[in-house]
Amino acid sequence: MKLQVAGENSLILYLGKDADEATSARVQAAVATIEMTLGDRLLDLVPSYASILILFDLQSVDHMTVMKTLHKALAEPTTRAAGKGRTITLPVYYSRETGIDLEPLAARASLSVEQVIELHANTGYRVFAIGFAPGFAYLGQVDPRIAAPRLRTPRQRVPRGSVAIADRQTAVYPSESPGGWNLVGRCPVSLFNPAQDPAMPIAVGDEVYFEPISRAQFLSLGGDLG
Repeated sequence: MKLQVAGENSLILYLGKDADEATSARVQAAVATIEMTLGDRLLDLVPSYASILILFDLQSVDHMTVMKTLHKALAEPTTRAAGKGRTITLPVYYSRETGIDLEPLAARASLSVEQVIELHANTGYRVFAIGFAPGFAYLGQVDPRIAAPRLRTPRQRVPRGSVAIADRQTAVYPSESPGGWNLVGRCPVSLFNPAQDPAMPIAVGDEVYFEPISRAQFLSLGGDLG
């Protein structure tokens, strides 16, 4: 564990180096401890793969006090269990028309396209971090047989809702954007709407499952094939 100054009213806590279940659990436990310890002196927490950005109210506490308080609190077993996170199921239309990288992934792994889909859909994924774009959640970890590196040349346009794989992570593109992940399907559910509260249906620490749906179901749920 390493805690250091990140800005005029912020600290950053490092809890590991790897994006995995164990580190994610430590991050969630630390979030619970920090919230309980700092109370209304805390302005915001931004958890990531293995770190947490801590923003505090400089009018009521200073860096040194926060560091001493958190060093002591994080060194002791927390009296409040970390939130387990919710279980979220997202529908996905897996197909060659929405997952143009399914066949290359299958060939790379010496699997059929159907086996790639089955491996992707039969796993629960932890939300490790939110970033890149509003609503873009990094989920891990995919079965190592279907892990694949990012494309050498990113696409200029990835449709909104595209479900993709990069290395051992998977994600849903919340909006149309450039992107270099391998596309395997498309989700009709909006993953970011600033007009709603909360703006995102998933959060760090949640567990996400993907449920295969048909083309007709995808369209009936508002999916866009454009």
